[in-house]
Amino acid sequence: MYSPNEKRYDKMLYRRCGKSGLKLSALSLGLWQNFGRSSDFETAEKMCHTAFDLGITQFDLANNYGSPDNGSAEVNFGKILHRGLGTYRDELVITTKAGYDMWPGPYGTKNGTRKYLTASLDQSLLRMGIDYVDIFYHHVFDPETPLEETALALDNAVRQGKALYVGISNYNTRQSSEMIKIFKELKTPFIVNQPSYSMLNRWIEDDGLDKWALENGIGLCVFSPLYQGFLTDRYLFSVPNDSRVAKGQTWVSNELNQKMIVRLRALSAFADTRGQKLSQMALAWILSNKAVSSVIIGASRPEQIIENVKAIDNIKFSPVERAEIDGILKK
Repeated sequence: MYSPNEKRYDKMLYRRCGKSGLKLSALSLGLWQNFGRSSDFETAEKMCHTAFDLGITQFDLANNYGSPDNGSAEVNFGKILHRGLGTYRDELVITTKAGYDMWPGPYGTKNGTRKYLTASLDQSLLRMGIDYVDIFYHHVFDPETPLEETALALDNAVRQGKALYVGISNYNTRQSSEMIKIFKELKTPFIVNQPSYSMLNRWIEDDGLDKWALENGIGLCVFSPLYQGFLTDRYLFSVPNDSRVAKGQTWVSNELNQKMIVRLRALSAFADTRGQKLSQMALAWILSNKAVSSVIIGASRPEQIIENVKAIDNIKFSPVERAEIDGILKK
């Protein structure tokens, strides 16, 4: 039976999610990749245990994780809970999302209808074998469904006791502003937006989403912090055969040109001056943004989680360091 590290809370940072009372670990474990039916279950379980041993309390899922076997990541996480991790359910923040294509027919396609969201959450709870999730997200903005309908579906999940809080993902500032007005009227515990964000993808700054989140008391839990692996040491000199780029499993592979490689090498050299690996500096840089409550990391083996958690040892950047990094990114 799994027995967690007794000192798991000693070093991890915990931040309030917006103005809510909920604290999230600065780093969270995302189960998008490497937790599905085709993945090695023992490795997946070890990664979850390693994360919790290091003080990571948030485990981020979605109904379609585990592709091509949609839902299989939730099934496997349910097994991991049943085999021991679930003993510590009250120490975990388990989240799931719904919004992308999930099952055949008009009610399981990419949308934000009340029917789809309600059915999807029921399915997710059944797959994981739990009574509720801590946060239930609408995964992606749906222009064809009235925001009021999507908001009411999320609000209903809380009123039914199937979710404690709600969130949205991949919503920009304008869409988020419209959504929060509805949630305020409903008095829904809306606390978080989950956008993509990294050194190489700073759209939330250009859009003003991070500033909006701070002003409105909404936390940001960001994903793809390492830009599909670019912000690691994997691509500094070649493209490994087992990488996402080599396997065609990323939508940014065409960006890995010589100009990008030069930029990545410069960032890696600068990370060395801070006593960090490139990946650690990239995570620390995100955490230096006050709007960010938690950074969702992915992993294919436990050692990556151990390495990434070291990012919290130094998340401060001087004005000179920021200017240096901005200069590299603009090259």
